[in-house]
Amino acid sequence: MPTFFEKLDQRAEAIDSLLCVGLDPHPQDLPEQTAEAAKAFCLRLINATHPYALAFKPNAAFFEALGPEGWVVLAEVIQAVPAGIPVILDAKRGDISSTARAYATSAFERLGADAITLSPYLGYDSLSPFMEDPEKGIFLLCKTSNPGSVDLQDLPLGGHYRLMTVYEKVAGLAHEWGANGNLGLVVGATFPEALQRVRQLAPTQWFLAPGLGAQGADLATAMQAGLRPDGLGLLINVSRGISRADDPGLAARALVERFRAAQRNLQQSPAVGESTPPLLVAPLAEGLLSMGCVQFGEFTLKSGLISPIYIDLRRLVAFPGWMTQVADAYIQVLEQLKFDRIAGLPYAALPIATAISLQGNYPLIYPRKDVKDYGTAVAVEGIYHPGETVAVIDDLATTGGSKFEAIDKLTEVGLKVRDVVVLIDRESGAREALAEAGYRMHALFTLSQLLDHWETIQRLPAEQIASVRAFLGGTSEAG
Repeated sequence: MPTFFEKLDQRAEAIDSLLCVGLDPHPQDLPEQTAEAAKAFCLRLINATHPYALAFKPNAAFFEALGPEGWVVLAEVIQAVPAGIPVILDAKRGDISSTARAYATSAFERLGADAITLSPYLGYDSLSPFMEDPEKGIFLLCKTSNPGSVDLQDLPLGGHYRLMTVYEKVAGLAHEWGANGNLGLVVGATFPEALQRVRQLAPTQWFLAPGLGAQGADLATAMQAGLRPDGLGLLINVSRGISRADDPGLAARALVERFRAAQRNLQQSPAVGESTPPLLVAPLAEGLLSMGCVQFGEFTLKSGLISPIYIDLRRLVAFPGWMTQVADAYIQVLEQLKFDRIAGLPYAALPIATAISLQGNYPLIYPRKDVKDYGTAVAVEGIYHPGETVAVIDDLATTGGSKFEAIDKLTEVGLKVRDVVVLIDRESGAREALAEAGYRMHALFTLSQLLDHWETIQRLPAEQIASVRAFLGGTSEAG
């Protein structure tokens, strides 16, 4: 027999829909606070939306609040869903041993649900009773859509290669535990950067993604972050946006058409990062402004030119939280490269390189800006061995001059350099100069990407962005 998620794949392809219709009989939506009113509310939604629903998701809490009759009605609502449409019981259970087995019996045998939401907090043995039948599914709470999810789910954990958050740990465990194909994840659409990171850690699994509508998640961004390469894997939950519409069926159909249009746009759009910052680092574009790392006005540069923009990443040291995110973004790039150590360049990049070293567990060295003429008189500080490969870490790239000075010092002591990683490429010739010399430069942002992003979200006045673009064009021509 096919597993729960294989059935989900089949229905998604058959009706071309990713819509999960939430069955949440809120007290304010009922004419009277009775189980029969809740039943009528849900049956109306099921009858109106079932042609467009990939799944239905009744929330157990609203039925339990109506007393014993509510529990009876919940079973009747589940049975009323047409055959072939999966039903996910949103109960968020979590317990161990015989208690977990009792919850599984209640959800799957007594109520007749096809899947259930569970908490991972008690570990694998709390999930195993729910995983015995491959025709039943689990959606494990991973990164929930509520603002308070950051209190615990975003806490950093230690790791050999990089710091990992609690929700990332859950995603990794779910990918391991779900080898039998009956384990998915709950990942809120309200946190697209987390959604994308979880997709990297759990590339094949289905995500139940709440947050669209009342919670304000952006559909296109969430789909870009969470869809699998086959265009599936994201079950987008909508409750009030359908139930409170004048015509729920029409609202459901409109949503499905929006989903399809967004999928088509993603297929036709350029790869992420070609014209806009990748989702994993896009929040930093806002952070650079809020920290004052990017300022606008009139600034005299080292070259003597008057610039309308000034970038000062030395300010990062005053914002540990943002520094952690910056280091994590660098690590996303470094994980794709092969090297033995990282080399941070004095002075602005040294704190960044230190954060990367601590979070990614990468050994750190650094070439001295000025070689001292006393003590050991070394040009490169730290422990290294000739023949090792070093990834160079810097904050900015302009012409590449400082990179070449550092690379010379590193190669003079027998180290090899292939890659240079920076936060911002000012697009003033560094990438081309390094490439000509045989080095690859990787930038989390180009200055053009930042300007495009700020323009798209209307974060800066249009005339301010235009003046910076004009300056960049002028300096590029002058160069």
